[in-house]
Amino acid sequence: MTRRHWQQVTPYLLLLPSTIFILIFFSYPMVESFALAFRADDGGWTLKHFEAMVTDVAFVPAVCTTLLLVVIIIPVQFVLALIMALLIQAKLKFSSIFLYIYSIPLGISELAAGIVWFALFTERGYLNSILINLGLLNTPFIFLSYQNTVWLISAVVLAEAWRATSIVMIILVAGLQSIPNEYLEAADVFGASPWDKVWRVILPLLKPSLQVALILRTILAFQVFAVVLAVTGRGLTLLAAEAYLWYNTYRNPNVAAALATLIMVLSIASTMIYLWGLRTPEEQSL
Repeated sequence: MTRRHWQQVTPYLLLLPSTIFILIFFSYPMVESFALAFRADDGGWTLKHFEAMVTDVAFVPAVCTTLLLVVIIIPVQFVLALIMALLIQAKLKFSSIFLYIYSIPLGISELAAGIVWFALFTERGYLNSILINLGLLNTPFIFLSYQNTVWLISAVVLAEAWRATSIVMIILVAGLQSIPNEYLEAADVFGASPWDKVWRVILPLLKPSLQVALILRTILAFQVFAVVLAVTGRGLTLLAAEAYLWYNTYRNPNVAAALATLIMVLSIASTMIYLWGLRTPEEQSL
């Protein structure tokens, strides 16, 4: 094989291991799960598993809570991640240390992060201990009560924002570093304020990075499970939690697969919205 042929084949050879990994551990299980959701006991095709999913008393609350968390968590994380990325990109003193500090939660699993925040909000947790020692409370306040949905959702949002904002931040930092300094210098010459530079220069040029980060984070937000389970127990129900419940407790993998299919459809729909809504001028001209 000639040198030119090797150069043409090399990119495909480098992609081959990851392609095989995706096909074996992602694509094949996804197709099997999708088929399981429609498969009847006699081997035929049926919609009864989706009917059981929709008529379940926990289905509507699970959908509403999942969508509510996605709507709240994604904007909060992106605002925080953008602020963190801009602080790092500004190259202030000790900014490199900020990057390491911000990245610490990436090394912590979902379940461990949930346990940390449960220890913070529980009746005998750190927050109640601090408030009592400061004299602000006489008795512990029950933050994580199933009767107080607002506090449950707030605790989950804080836990998820702390745990997963770093993923978005790293993507945005990479995007910021790809923006040529000439654009920002030109904005300074024309007297642009810091807000104008962020809104009119940085964010439009960050569209590709924002697209990737939004798609990744939204897909992961639809799959949030361990953090919610650790912080709220059964106080909040989500689509992923219901899928686990149907599979592990009710021993019905078909309905669990139907819930997984719904999560996949929602993830694909959100991906299509981001791909359409955050198109670059070059993509819009195609």
